[in-house]
Amino acid sequence: LQLVESGGGLVQPGGSLRLSCAASGFTLDYYAVGWFRQVPGKEREGVSFISRSGYSIRYAESVKGRFTISRDSAKATVYLQLDSLKPEDTAVYYCAAAKYFSDYVPPIGELTDFETWGQGTQVTVSS
Repeated sequence: LQLVESGGGLVQPGGSLRLSCAASGFTLDYYAVGWFRQVPGKEREGVSFISRSGYSIRYAESVKGRFTISRDSAKATVYLQLDSLKPEDTAVYYCAAAKYFSDYVPPIGELTDFETWGQGTQVTVSS
């Protein structure tokens, strides 16, 4: 079971990126998926979560209105569209999967159910 993130890079403030999280070796159909980010010296924080069906979505307050999470079951991929980027969005972004038997999505601060993690992709917002 593996998750692979891609799409990170260097972007100017106000710019956009689209991150992808692709599953390998398993289907994401039974998993809620979360995007997280971490900067050196700080705890990993939840950015956005999406339920198995895609109907339930949560965002951290700091990214509401700027980031959009979505999923494509046929491609076993979850996306995070990052718009209006700010320097404080600079971090390593990770995706992770949590298996549920319902269309549950945990609160944005809850990480404990996420057991399968990707290796991360760096996002740097700088002029």
